[in-house]
Parts: sequence; C-alpha cells; structure tokens
Amino acid sequence: MCGIVGVVSHTPVNQLLYDALLLLQHRGQDAAGIATNHSSMFSMYKANGLVRDVFRTRNMRSLAGNSGIGHCRYPTAGSSSEEEAQPFYVNAPFGITLAHNGNLTNQAELKDEMFRKDRRHINTDSDSEVLLNVLAHELQEASTGFTLDVDAVFKAVAMVHRRARGAYAVVAQISGHGLLAFRDPFGIRPLCIGVNETEDGPEYLVASESVALEGLGFRFMRDIAPGEAVFIDNDRQLHARQCADNPSLNPCVFEYVYLARPDSVIDGASVYATRLRMGEYLAEKIRKEIPAEEIDVVMPIPDSSRPAAIQLALKLGVEYREGFIKNRYIGRTFIMPGQGMRRKSVRQKLNAIPSEFKGKNVLLVDDSIVRGTTSREIVQMAREAGARKVIFASAAPPVIFPNVYGIDMPTRDELIAYGRTVEEVCKEITADHLVYQDLDALKRSISDVNPALTSFEASCFDGVYITGDVTPEYLDNVEQARHNPKSKPVVEDAARNQLALNPPVAAE
Repeated sequence: MCGIVGVVSHTPVNQLLYDALLLLQHRGQDAAGIATNHSSMFSMYKANGLVRDVFRTRNMRSLAGNSGIGHCRYPTAGSSSEEEAQPFYVNAPFGITLAHNGNLTNQAELKDEMFRKDRRHINTDSDSEVLLNVLAHELQEASTGFTLDVDAVFKAVAMVHRRARGAYAVVAQISGHGLLAFRDPFGIRPLCIGVNETEDGPEYLVASESVALEGLGFRFMRDIAPGEAVFIDNDRQLHARQCADNPSLNPCVFEYVYLARPDSVIDGASVYATRLRMGEYLAEKIRKEIPAEEIDVVMPIPDSSRPAAIQLALKLGVEYREGFIKNRYIGRTFIMPGQGMRRKSVRQKLNAIPSEFKGKNVLLVDDSIVRGTTSREIVQMAREAGARKVIFASAAPPVIFPNVYGIDMPTRDELIAYGRTVEEVCKEITADHLVYQDLDALKRSISDVNPALTSFEASCFDGVYITGDVTPEYLDNVEQARHNPKSKPVVEDAARNQLALNPPVAAE
C-alpha cells in the first residue's frame, strides 16, 4: 500500500505535490519522494520518513516545474532502504520517472527478462523499478526514432499489461511529452483523476484517493478504469484509452476496511458509507450470538473502526462511548515492522479512560485483526482499566491468507487466524468472546453503496487470487524471502543459474 499523485498545472507544482502527499500520508509513512519536470529536465528528491520530515525549504525550491509526480511508501517487498524510495528514474528512452502503488507477482521473471532480453539493468529489489524498465522498454519499441505520439504511448501500456502481473496503479512522467497514469487490468489498487478549471485552461491531478483531489480544490472527474491509461500531453490535452484485452473491476476490499481514508470515494463507493454498512451487518451477527442486554457499552478502536462501531451500537440499541484516546503522533501499528515495535506502539498510541470501563461489559470494535498483537494489548488495557467482560468484534472476516497485491501481510505464520478456530483466536487475544464479520456481509457492505461493484479482490480472506498466477510455490518463495531477507526468491535464483549455463548471444 502506497500513495501516488501526479499533477499537470499552469504554475509550479512542488507545493501541490507536497500537500497531496500529506493528504495521502495514511497510505505510507516509511518514505516520500517528489519528481518534477521543467524544460524537459527532471528534478527529484526522496528520502525515508514522513512527508513533513523529508522535505525542507531547500528541497522544495529545487523541485521546479509545472508538472510532477509524488509518492509516499510503506514497504511490502524489497527493503526499507532509501534507495528504494520512489519515484524511480530511467534515462532512456526520453527520460522517465515513475511512482507505483501495488505489487507485481511476476517481478522475478520480469527482472530476468530485462537482463536477458531487453538489456536493462535493475539496481534495486523494488518491483517498481522493474515496472519502470518494462514501461521504458515498451515505449522505446513503440516509438519512431525520437518521436512518441499518443498511439505509441497507449501501445506501450498495452504491452505492459500483457507482461506485468499483479496489482499496480502508476503515475509516470515522460520528459518532453507529458504525464501518464494507468491501472492494472483487474483494478485492484485505486486511482482517480480530477480537474481544476482556470483562466489559462484545465489543470489535472491524478491520485490514489479522491480526498487528495478535493482537499486541493480539484473537481473529481472519475476513477481511472481497470486497464485504462490516461495521458496528459505537453499542451495539457487529456487522452484516455482502454489498453487491456479483458479488463474487469475487482477493487481490494481492504481499502474499504482499513487502508483508505473514510472521506474518500473509491470506484463509486463512499468509504465512510461502506464502513457504516459493515457495522450494521456486524450488529446482525452479534445479535445472534450475544444477547444485547449482556453488553453495557460499545467502543471503537480509534480511528478507522469508528463508523462501524457507531452504526453497530445504534442497531443494537446499546450505548456508544469513546474509551480509548489516540495519540495522533504515533504511526499506524499495521505499518510498523516487528512484533515488538507494534506491541510497544499500542501503549504509546492508545490510552484508556478508566471511568468508561470500570465494572462494564465492553464490546470493542476494530476494523480487522491481522497479527493479533494490537488486539491482545487492547484487551489487556481494557481489563486493566476495570472492564468486567471484554467482547471483541472485527468488522472484517478472519485474515487467513497472505496478501501479495501490496498489503504487508505476506506470511501465514504472522496471521493470528491462520490455522486457528475463532475460539482459539479469542483465547489468543484473551477476550471473553470474539465475533468476526462474514465475508459475504463485507462484500454486501460495499455493493450496497455501489451496486455496480459485484466482484472484489479478497484473497486475504478467501485465498482466491484474482490474477490467476499465485501458486502455493509462489507463496512459499515469498515467505522464504520474508523470513530471510538476504535470500532471493527461488524462481529468480533458478533463472540466474539458467543464465549462467546459457549466456545471452548478441543479435547479428
């Protein structure tokens, strides 16, 4: 999960990009970067840290130009090194910068193809650099000499769709030509576009979430469709074309559960409205399992579960109270690496109000339970604050499968629900009772808001990988790399060994 933004304006865009990244900061707190284009020259600055900490006045002054892209990262593949902060840059053809949200599932094969066939060198372990080089190669193949027209741009994106697998939403700049944005053929990761009408003509902003558009005064136009590419040329003319053979919309359900801001609208569905519906469906299930009179109070785990908790309390007819106060200067524990860091951060991030817990049967509502570390600490905090009984409810189903499309939950042994029954998970988090949302109810929560959404990417709940290329062997390789970061995926090692036996032959 990352945040991406691209802007084409009539005035300098460095401040616009900075402000947009602040609005998307929830999507990544590990690193941030901006690349601008001025007189066919790129200026770029990126580093590890929050947006507010990465950029100083001297950095902003160096980012000249009326178009640019930005990125805020939290890592799901590769490392957290500063070298893997985005955007990435390649100098041929034309000069291209690229920022990417998602994860490629055939990164190793593509990296090998780059080396053996396309003669391109990949300098990091980031799949975003791989994607940049695939795009660069296809642009080179589609262009005629030094000329790159709109048809060639869309032809190159079509070839990227045929070669790349996985989830990807992309913004890129092609020096001397314009800004390009496209989305994978399955529409897993979100991407939308907005416009600002000025006296000098329209300005365009592309971003991961609509909140970045509205917060900067841009009018939301639409979501970019799965497989679609949007190209804004140097004359600020907008061109759009479907570049995939068989596109289908399958938005990631976890965007609605946790990742996106509640004031965003993704693929026509208000995130806030879907979370309200999650609370309603969860209330129906709780009513079947626990008599309402046994619950004294409903409390959310701040912040993303608040809409669901409010609606749940309303449906159950139980008092809603705020029992935990959040320190907003601590990062999201879902993003933080390491169990020890997450456990420590929970106590720093949340503080209980004892008077709201003392002697009560408390129903705690969270958006999801992934590793269980946070949930266990919260239950213990509720008991220490005086709760008589602690009931825990998750607005999402049990997370029992790895996610390979850009969310940091890639290994099964890190998932508390993997191989455990609900009762066993309940015991692990030390709650008195545990209720999970049903997957069908979760999907209905989104479809109720936008009936046009009928298919979803929900692999972390049901193990169905929509791209069709994720095998048990692939998951084993990902987990092996996760546990031993210095090792490379098996598929890549095999390719390198084959390359040593059969070195490439120069074309005659």
